[in-house]
Amino acid sequence: MIKGLKICGVSDPKTLNYILKHPNPPKFIGFITNYRKSKRFVEYEKLKELLNVDKRNINFTSVLVDPTDEILEKIKNLNFDYYQLYDVEPERTKKIKLEYKIKIITAITVSSKEDVIKYKDYSKISDIILFDSKGYHKSESFDHSLLNEVSNEMTKMIAGNIQIDDIPNFKNRDYIIDLSGALEDINGKKDINKIDKLLNLFEKYEN
Repeated sequence: MIKGLKICGVSDPKTLNYILKHPNPPKFIGFITNYRKSKRFVEYEKLKELLNVDKRNINFTSVLVDPTDEILEKIKNLNFDYYQLYDVEPERTKKIKLEYKIKIITAITVSSKEDVIKYKDYSKISDIILFDSKGYHKSESFDHSLLNEVSNEMTKMIAGNIQIDDIPNFKNRDYIIDLSGALEDINGKKDINKIDKLLNLFEKYEN
């Protein structure tokens, strides 16, 4: 059974409040914290204001690509439950987790089986392993069958150009599903109608 849902790249109060008040909310909401190349990036002052809400038991996740000590210090008191780390080596990941007393989602970008097995280096450090495409903010896909041999002991999240109508295909997989681009309009803004469709559909398949 599917283990949960994450909506990533939320950047405005209207979308956030809609998700928080939805009768079938996701388990995670992601905010792009330091990756300026992403159209979903949120500046610090805006982020600080955006996160000042009642989370209603939803896990707020800071998405960070190779974060500097400066940005980690800057965001340490914000309303986050998880740091989702890209391009961070195991030892530094462990240091971040301990120093900031934060749960960790380690993002592994995948294009081959060799990429997938890197998760073993993080299995004792990270709370969740996210398998994503190499596209980062470009919503590219990868071959999900590459994950078939990943240990069931790990809590696994999967991303990479997953569409709303793909959700039933995961009904027998123990993944947390992470969507972003599939929930946007032609201008790259989050679409309330698509989010509503996703959350109502997902309620049927979530464990």
